[in-house]
Amino acid sequence: MAGQGLLAAPVASSLISCSTAASATKAQADTSKTANLGTPKITLNVRDFGATGNGSTKDTVAIQQALDRCWVLGGGEVVVPAGNYLTGAIALKSNTILRFEKDAVLLGSPDFADYPVMQVRWEGKWIPGHVGLIYAVEANNIGVVGPGKIMGHHDLGGRPTAEKPLRHPALIEPIGCNTMRFEDFSTDYFRMWCLHPTYCENIVIKNLIIRSTGGNGDGIDIDSCKHVRIEGCDINTGDDCISLKSGRGMEGYSLLHTTEDVHISNCTFADSIFACIGIGSETSGGIRNVRIEHCKFTFAQTHAIYIKTRPGRGAFIEDIIVDDIDVAGTVAGFLRLNMLGSGLQDQNPVPGDEGIPTVRNWQFSNIRVKDVPVLIDGTAVHPNKPLDGFSFINVTGTCAKGISLANIKKAKLRDIKVTGYTGPLLSISNVTGSGLEGATTIDPPKLPDPVPTPTQPYRLG
Repeated sequence: MAGQGLLAAPVASSLISCSTAASATKAQADTSKTANLGTPKITLNVRDFGATGNGSTKDTVAIQQALDRCWVLGGGEVVVPAGNYLTGAIALKSNTILRFEKDAVLLGSPDFADYPVMQVRWEGKWIPGHVGLIYAVEANNIGVVGPGKIMGHHDLGGRPTAEKPLRHPALIEPIGCNTMRFEDFSTDYFRMWCLHPTYCENIVIKNLIIRSTGGNGDGIDIDSCKHVRIEGCDINTGDDCISLKSGRGMEGYSLLHTTEDVHISNCTFADSIFACIGIGSETSGGIRNVRIEHCKFTFAQTHAIYIKTRPGRGAFIEDIIVDDIDVAGTVAGFLRLNMLGSGLQDQNPVPGDEGIPTVRNWQFSNIRVKDVPVLIDGTAVHPNKPLDGFSFINVTGTCAKGISLANIKKAKLRDIKVTGYTGPLLSISNVTGSGLEGATTIDPPKLPDPVPTPTQPYRLG
C-alpha cells in the first residue's frame, strides 16, 4: 500500500521546520494560497477505475488508482459520485483534490489489515500505528471537499493497549504536508479522531459537520502544525471538539515542532465527555499565536475552554486570544487553567525548572456566559513560572461561582458584569495587576513533586 514503511523514524529532515512567528496577529494569517489550489488540470471519476459504490465491495484499489493517475498526470480532481464506497486506507498525492459529490459516502473498512502501519502521533509521541482512512505523507497542494460524507467504521475506534499496542486509525490524517483544504463535508466516527494533521503547514478547515461522540473521539486535533484556519464548523464530539498539541516529554521538546498561528472562528461546539477546546496537555513543542473568536459553545461536560500542561513538558504556551464568544451548557465551567498536573507524565520528562512550561499573554474579551457553574478555575499555575499577562475584559451573563486565580502577574480584569453567583466574585493567591480590588485571599495551590534530572541524558532514537 502507498505510504507503508514511510516515516520509519520519528521525524524526517524533509518535514516542516518549526520556525516561529512574530505576533499573535499571525493567527489571522494570509491563507489565500491555502484556500486556492488552482484550477484542476484533469478530472477523473472513480467509477471509471472500477469503483462500484455498492457499499459491500471494497473499492480501495479503484479509488487509489484514480488518485495515483491524477497525480502522475500533473494533478487535478478525483470525483466520487453518489454511492456508498467501502474502502481501506487511501493516500492523497500532491496537487490532488478528492471531491465527494452529494450522496457520496466513503465507508471505512472494518478490517485493521486495510490500514497500513507506519509511525504516527499518539498523545504527543511517535509510535507505530495504523494510518488514517484518508491519509497523506509529505504531499503538497491537497484537499478533501464535499458535500459528501466520510464515515469511519466504529469497531476500529479506541485506544492502544498493552495487548494491541498499534494506534487505531484516525479518519483523515495528513503528515508532513503543505497547503491543504478540507471543506464542506460531514464526518461520522467513534472513539477516535476525525481530522488529525501532524507536522503540516497552511491548512484551511471550513464548513465541516463533525460527529464523533463517545470515548476519545476528538473532532480536530492540530498536532505540531502552523498557519491553520478553522472556520464555520459544527462540531459535536465525545472528547475535545478541537485540541491543540505539540508533543510530549523530551521527544517533543527535542524536536520542537511548534503549533502556531491557529485561527478558529464562527464555529459551534458541543462536547459530551471533556472540553470543547483543549490547548494541551501535550505542549512540549510549544503552542503560540492562537485566536478563537465569534464562536458558540453550546455544551461541555467539563469546561468550554481548557488550557492544560504540567511540569515535565517544557516549552511554552503564549499569545492566546479569545474574543466574542457565547458559552452555555457547561457542566464544570467556562475556563480552566491547569499548568500543574494535566495529562500523562512522560517516561522521559523535561527535568527541573526547564520542564515547567512558560505561560504568557492570554487575553479573553467580550465573553457572554449563561448559567456556567464556575467562571474561571485558574489556580493551578506554578509559582516558579507564573502566568505573565492575563486579561479578562467585558464579561456578562450568569454564573454560580466567580473567578479564582493564583500565581499570575500583570493581570487585567475589567467590566466583569455577571450575576447569580454565591461567594466572592474574585479569589486570588499571589496575583498582581489591575482590577483586583475587593478580592479575597485563598491558599496557594498544592505543587507536584519536582521532576528530577535523569542519570543518563536523553537521546532521540
